[in-house]
Amino acid sequence: MTKVDQFESAFRAADKPVFEFLQPVVERALVVTDLRGADAAAFGNRVRDFLAVLGNGVQWDLDDGDSFTTIEALLERVNMRNPDLICTYRSLHSEAWRWPYSLGEYLDVLTQVAPCPVLVFPHPRADRTNGHTLQSTDIVMAITTHLAGDNSLVNNAAGFTNNGGTLWLAHVEDEKSFSRFMDTISKIDAIDTDTSRERILAQMLREPSDYIRSCKEVMVSHRPSVHVEKIVTVGGRLAEFRRLIDKYTVDLLVMYTKDADQSAMHGLAYPLAIELREIPLLLL
Repeated sequence: MTKVDQFESAFRAADKPVFEFLQPVVERALVVTDLRGADAAAFGNRVRDFLAVLGNGVQWDLDDGDSFTTIEALLERVNMRNPDLICTYRSLHSEAWRWPYSLGEYLDVLTQVAPCPVLVFPHPRADRTNGHTLQSTDIVMAITTHLAGDNSLVNNAAGFTNNGGTLWLAHVEDEKSFSRFMDTISKIDAIDTDTSRERILAQMLREPSDYIRSCKEVMVSHRPSVHVEKIVTVGGRLAEFRRLIDKYTVDLLVMYTKDADQSAMHGLAYPLAIELREIPLLLL
């Protein structure tokens, strides 16, 4: 390696993304349910209690089962209401909540079309809660496959974390992808495989670790009562995220669903949304 290459590598390593705080604004929230009458009102009340962190200045709207019977009608209601947040649950107007294979056609479309975040709750008839679901947002976890520089994800997660609560920022490097990458490197005789494995993995984990450190430093000035904690590890992403959520009894999981390069839900978000049926999911 030339001195120029060494200098460029050192310069790139020192160029680290720094967290910028921006409090998300929720002035109007829309609760969508296929329930009717008193049952719909009760669900709306549970949602508002769960989201007490948003404060008393939110205007809450409710669209119940009599308000829409097609996806087109629901999207029209959303456009008319123009909410900053939509709160609903999987398998609207469907019996598919009995089976763990989809979010239902309404959510498949809504999460991709709605211009605002969608908060997805367990289906009220499914009875699949982990004992503390809908009690509070004291423990929130934000997950992504590339955490460094992800200000929007962190800001939204922080905005939904109660004062005195804990915000877990989780980054999991995929073990299988890294192993395949290293297997390719091992076949190139000009590269020291053992040294490469150690240094590449260390750099991959250092970047999200440094970013989380900057999140903690900045958050102290804006949300001093929120405890920001770090999880940076290697493993099978789906299994590892599931393990972490259970280990820390997470109240709310925050992740991206939109992908500019495709119509389908972003990356790991869909399998996670299907598998994690016991807790609310904030889908950005």
